[in-house]
Amino acid sequence: GRLNEAECDLMSNSSSSAHPPLGGRMVTTANEEPNDVKMVVIYVAMKEEAAPMIESLKLSEKIGGIEECLPSRVYEGEYGSGRVAIVIPGTDKATGVNLIGTDSAALTTYLAVRKLKPDLLINAGTCGGFKRQGGNIGDVYCVTGFQNHDRRIPIPGYDVLGRAHRSATKTPKLIQTLNLKTGLCSTGNSLDFIPADDLRMLNAGNVCCKDMEGAAIAWVADLLQVPVLGIKVVTDIVDGDKPTQEEFLANLGAAAASLQSALPKVLDYVLGRPIDDL
Repeated sequence: GRLNEAECDLMSNSSSSAHPPLGGRMVTTANEEPNDVKMVVIYVAMKEEAAPMIESLKLSEKIGGIEECLPSRVYEGEYGSGRVAIVIPGTDKATGVNLIGTDSAALTTYLAVRKLKPDLLINAGTCGGFKRQGGNIGDVYCVTGFQNHDRRIPIPGYDVLGRAHRSATKTPKLIQTLNLKTGLCSTGNSLDFIPADDLRMLNAGNVCCKDMEGAAIAWVADLLQVPVLGIKVVTDIVDGDKPTQEEFLANLGAAAASLQSALPKVLDYVLGRPIDDL
């Protein structure tokens, strides 16, 4: 289960000239641009969100996952002009529930990128929406950027570190073609909604999605310099009048079905295109 010393050395040296440090492909043909998207890794936090997509894309489970000591699961296969892998963090051994949140998102994403070497990383999943931003249940967003809202560190420099705003890869043609809504995604490890968090979202200006993993995935993508997108479907209205947990559970199935419909369209558009033509 554990990584031995040789394996750890291999991971730490994986950015050597022997192969690309991230997800890029070394070999290209005369008709293929180096940054064409041929391999997409999709991080999905919950198995309930992922199941319809795995079935729709006809993906098969990869034996051994990313790392045998981790509960994460990988489902992969050919799709269109490339390959797709859906990665989920798995379930907590003590409680049996999905490993939601930023800890598992960062660890799983890091290992997935190093092992699967994607040309594009997508965080697909559910989110809370905001009626003040025109959000409705079932809306599909293409996230333009990520930030944290619950890391409150009132010390110069550390306040910026805590907020950790990062832009998503620009995809104006994808957004226009699929008629997707856009906005910032704000990440925190709590489902509730408190005034201090709300203030940070208001100050950010255009927060349209609230989730529990996006900013962590964007951080890893930034570290490893992999293009990253966020495709989010609204399950609950954060500033609405219904309890978040009740609304989320009531709409989870419908949101998963909406992702099942939206994601193939996204893949159809991005696969085979250069990153700068999205």
